[in-house]
Amino acid sequence: MENRYNLIDEPWIPVADVGRVSLAQLFGSTDYGMLGGTPVQKIAILKFLLSIAQAAATPEDDDGWQAMSPADLAGSCLDYLQRRHEHFYLYGERPILQMPAIHKAECKSYGTVLPEVSTGNTTVLTQSQQESRLDDADKALLLLVQMGFALGGKKTDNSVVLTPGYPGKTNEKGKPSTGKPGPSVGFLGLLHNFVLGDGLRQTLRLNLLTRQDIADCQLYPGGVGHPPWEAMPQGEDCATARQHKLTLQGRLLPLSRFCLLAADGLHYSEGIAHPDYKAGGIDPTIAINQRGKDPKVLWVNPTRRPWRELTALLGFLDAGQGSFDCLQLRVATRRAAHHCDKFAIWSGGLRVSSNAGEQYASGTDDYVESTIWLYSSELGSRWFARLRQELDSLSELSGQLYGCVMGYYKAQLVDGKPLAEQATALYWQLCERDAQQMIESCGDGDANKQGRQQLRRRFAGNLHLAFDRQCPNQTARQLDAWAKSRPNLNKYLYEETR
Repeated sequence: MENRYNLIDEPWIPVADVGRVSLAQLFGSTDYGMLGGTPVQKIAILKFLLSIAQAAATPEDDDGWQAMSPADLAGSCLDYLQRRHEHFYLYGERPILQMPAIHKAECKSYGTVLPEVSTGNTTVLTQSQQESRLDDADKALLLLVQMGFALGGKKTDNSVVLTPGYPGKTNEKGKPSTGKPGPSVGFLGLLHNFVLGDGLRQTLRLNLLTRQDIADCQLYPGGVGHPPWEAMPQGEDCATARQHKLTLQGRLLPLSRFCLLAADGLHYSEGIAHPDYKAGGIDPTIAINQRGKDPKVLWVNPTRRPWRELTALLGFLDAGQGSFDCLQLRVATRRAAHHCDKFAIWSGGLRVSSNAGEQYASGTDDYVESTIWLYSSELGSRWFARLRQELDSLSELSGQLYGCVMGYYKAQLVDGKPLAEQATALYWQLCERDAQQMIESCGDGDANKQGRQQLRRRFAGNLHLAFDRQCPNQTARQLDAWAKSRPNLNKYLYEETR
């Protein structure tokens, strides 16, 4: 096959406020700020870029990291791409991240692997759910997402097995099994986190792990490893595949699906089966709590936006008392606090549902992302304590609102649970508008203290607005229940903030 559409030269990476750029353009320019696309595409692209950076210039330790500027890192990546140019063709004899041997698997339409597209007998509700024609740039993104974010289910053709005798794609009855979820998705949709700097170059540098970081975390016994385009596996359980499971590169690009792009669709089968977080397979970008009997992770939750999980994500700031740990944030935040005036915590992912082994996006499932900017000069135990106090107080208000709405409808002999849930959802939506300001006000000084008190009055107004929206007071009976149930927020408003 003719080698064509090289990802180094062709524009395919979405960049906010710019459009699509090539790998050469991305590493060669200082003008690009943030990635575009869906939250899952952003995660997949950033992991792909980090895979290139780790292959091109993994520092030995912090001293080596400090000696490498963003321009140095970008230059090393460009040199690496130039040397490996033949490995980045989307089509040809050795198509990137693809397995030509999987051509025997059934060819599915591209919409089959897109969670937002309705295929088969799924009802189409909006035009955006209809399958559209994909160009080569779209196909490159789709392929990249499948490496870690493939949804589990029967869409994978597991009748094709490349490693002789491999039992992982066969069920107890000897028939092809249901495809397992990609390791970046998990059961419900894992929440991924990165530190963002001033521009994409700085972002990549902050999130780059050193060999010492990798050794200290004890998560990747195989070390950095090699990116898959340098040595693709021959099958699901060959020596290369087994080694890939043990390395950092194996978590950046897990190859959880063996794919081959075709003219009219995608040959699609389960690839390398990585262990999940309970078995020790941990992405550096997820937050995990291993202090209990069973490990716990933070899942994507559209009803609980990521900014509300900030104290869990930054638990390492609390003198080691935090229960959750995210390797990517712990390492990158420490560096950003010493080398940047301000930086951002980005969190995102896709919430999914599961039924009988089939994963899909339905009901309240959705993409979620949030970006919270932090000032390095304010970070510390006192800032963290104030942030925890304010977030805990907001959660207590949410519980109070829920109880008050339930009490209002109980007085009228009506089931108020659905309306109480709607009230709390509205309350959090209103509070989210001031989340960034609240986080900034947790710093030292009288001005910040006054800012927190002003925000408390605004948050109290949000709660009363949500209560009044769900609890009318037009009739005498309604007015009586409304007056008895309306939340009293004096304690919250006049509580001394730290």
